[in-house]
Amino acid sequence: MTTPLGSYRLFQKLHPLSLLAQLSTRRVTGCLNVFTNIVSWSIYLQDGKLTYATYSVKVFERLESHLQRLNQKIPTFNSVTYEQMGLISAAQTELIANADYHAICWLVKQDYITSAQAGMLIEELAKEVLESFLCLKEGNYKLNSDNSWDELPKFCHLDLQLIVEHCQKQLRYRQNIKPVISSHSSSPTQVLPENQPEEKSAKLPKISLANQKNHKNKQSSLSKNHYTIACIDDSQAVLNSLRHFLDEQTFIVVLINDPIKALMQIIRSKPDLILLDVEMPNLDGYELCSLLRRHSAFKNTPIIMVTGRTGFIDKAKAKIVRSSGYLTKPFTRADLLVMVSKHIS
Repeated sequence: MTTPLGSYRLFQKLHPLSLLAQLSTRRVTGCLNVFTNIVSWSIYLQDGKLTYATYSVKVFERLESHLQRLNQKIPTFNSVTYEQMGLISAAQTELIANADYHAICWLVKQDYITSAQAGMLIEELAKEVLESFLCLKEGNYKLNSDNSWDELPKFCHLDLQLIVEHCQKQLRYRQNIKPVISSHSSSPTQVLPENQPEEKSAKLPKISLANQKNHKNKQSSLSKNHYTIACIDDSQAVLNSLRHFLDEQTFIVVLINDPIKALMQIIRSKPDLILLDVEMPNLDGYELCSLLRRHSAFKNTPIIMVTGRTGFIDKAKAKIVRSSGYLTKPFTRADLLVMVSKHIS
């Protein structure tokens, strides 16, 4: 099977969000195997939907922990249980591949859990697995087909994007780090924060209503102290990342994925700043920027061109259409915040 994601390359930088976005948007069927020198992940998909995810740390301890919440009568996993389940290989020395998923299939077949419960179990396991995967920064990967996997029953087809969004929220909650922005390009490029101190120093100050002298008109203070940012990109995955990235206590984010309809949506929302992707179908960013500048309401609105192109001609085009800034992919979260803070008073 030919993979758009590349093949094994030792110790390369990995960008999990970008990899997962490609798997989802390209409706990939197969297994993404990811390895470090300590841990491995396996993420199974069918037409871009997640059917199972696992990684090599405490496989059965993790499975058993989630199972106990479903049914207290689940048998304890040990060598005897493994043999009953048929999980031991013919050599009797190691478990078969995908042993944890086979265990779930066996539990359904033996009526310990229902198919619906199996689906719920797989979703909870996937959240835990992908949360660890999103923290990965280095390793190698390969997309494989697995004929033996095709023969197993499937208990769910999960929306990968929703699972990732959940994991990002959990990571922010636990680590107090905002989600990163994935780059929109044909190559598996994604933006990762380089370090926490940089991000904290570049973070825009939150505007707190508690610091306002007048507390009587809360609604008025909200509208006055929120900045509206219009994000225009034909990639929904990138837009969703931007929405989670920009702090809702400071920004109102308007997401626009159709460049043809963008002008009317921008007129309605009257943004304080526009993030504009250059490479879009039907109407590219330079053309749209030029159209916006012709409108009296947007002659002075900051418009930041976002692109992977770094050539002199491209930057010259941005100046010709009177863009306010030029943000080159890949960029860090800190880079973007610096650009936004530079153009918003």
